Amino acid sequence: MSDATAATGNSTARQERWYRSVWRWHFYAGLLTVPFVLWLSVTGAIYLFKPQVESWIDRAYDSLEVTDAPLAPSALAERAEGAVPGSVLHRFILREEADDAQRIVVGVGADETRVYLHPDTGEVLKTVGEQDRFMRVIFRLHGELTMGRWGSTLVELAASWTIIMLLTGLFLWWPRDAKGLGGVLYPRLSRTGRNWWKDVHAVTGIWVALFAAVLIFTGLPWAKTWGNYFATMREVTGQVDGPVDWSRGSDVERQERAALDRQARAVMGEHAGHVGMGGMAGQPDAPSTPALQLDRVVPSATALALPAPVEITPPAESGAPWKVVSDTPNRPQRSTAEIDGETGSLVGRVDFAQRHWIDRVVGYGIGWHEGALFGLANQLFALAILIALVTLSLSGVVMWWRRRPEGRLGAPGPKGVLRHSWLLVGLTIVLAFVVPLFGISLALVVLADRVLLKSAPRARTVLGLR
Repeated sequence: MSDATAATGNSTARQERWYRSVWRWHFYAGLLTVPFVLWLSVTGAIYLFKPQVESWIDRAYDSLEVTDAPLAPSALAERAEGAVPGSVLHRFILREEADDAQRIVVGVGADETRVYLHPDTGEVLKTVGEQDRFMRVIFRLHGELTMGRWGSTLVELAASWTIIMLLTGLFLWWPRDAKGLGGVLYPRLSRTGRNWWKDVHAVTGIWVALFAAVLIFTGLPWAKTWGNYFATMREVTGQVDGPVDWSRGSDVERQERAALDRQARAVMGEHAGHVGMGGMAGQPDAPSTPALQLDRVVPSATALALPAPVEITPPAESGAPWKVVSDTPNRPQRSTAEIDGETGSLVGRVDFAQRHWIDRVVGYGIGWHEGALFGLANQLFALAILIALVTLSLSGVVMWWRRRPEGRLGAPGPKGVLRHSWLLVGLTIVLAFVVPLFGISLALVVLADRVLLKSAPRARTVLGLR
């Protein structure tokens, strides 16, 4: 054999090994992530339409028969506290329309209850635990699998490996010997059986990969591990400008709710939880009572005309201003204001455009992820991505099911030559640094492949390893 022939043979062998390696990573990434992709796609599709769903659920408590003389905010807050024994005011939510029920969130420790009241009579129309509301349940199912931090960790791992599945899929899709665009940019409908599913899988992947990767990355701030990692990086690099404007897990939210409850009780003193806000108005220090302050703050907050829903939170300590926050799903429209409870005057206001550039970038990303950035078009576009991800997952399962060998999972063997492997390696390394949890899991997988499974020939055969 000549030197040239030997060199060619070695090059081909290396390319074959790269192809086998990439295909195997794609296969096992899919095996790990498909159940999560299906779950997150379904729950995410529901959460995309949160405004419409919540409006439909609350339809019975809007469009009420009302007069032009509603009860004072403090009286309504007292009725809400009375509906939940031992509770104190956590958030007073401005009504979006004059004939809507008044929503008030009260709490006992970290446990919050949303109370719906008739604005004129103060009649309690409905009470529901904040965490029991339908869209909050969907939120936890989507982000934490209702398993708290461990569920969030699983979702983060699945999201990271889904990106690997998409990257390796793009490299496998790369047209090397294709003739025409059939099977590359559109499926060849004349094909049948597994070949038809292969076209559907490949073509769907190329059209959805980029958008799906963006959708995944914009959801990472909610993940417990990555959210904390990102918050730490903000602090280390001196990029902090106020608290983050997104949730980092139910346990963090619970700590924040408990802290809010302690602050509210400290401000309201010994009256909190058994006299109520309205019952304090007649005390000698009436001008400074939270009840009268709330009655001053609500009209001032209404005059700001912030995008709904607008939540008013009691001060953190006596004499501190009340916080008014726009919690509109379209985050670039959010604003935060502070109002002096003694005078009702505006102390300060921070709009989205004034926030740190990192927070603005994340805000735009989360708004797009939630389908709230540009209305119904955003919701439908994100829904199309989720449908494509479901199609990608199911077509992959069908192809695997039709070709699976007996006694093995069926990691594919080599078939062709790959010429762009170093870019894939580079992107994987970058992802490992950007998402440390993925980097740790990748190191464990490589360790298992090179060390733990080396002395287990049967396991290697089942897994399709050399």
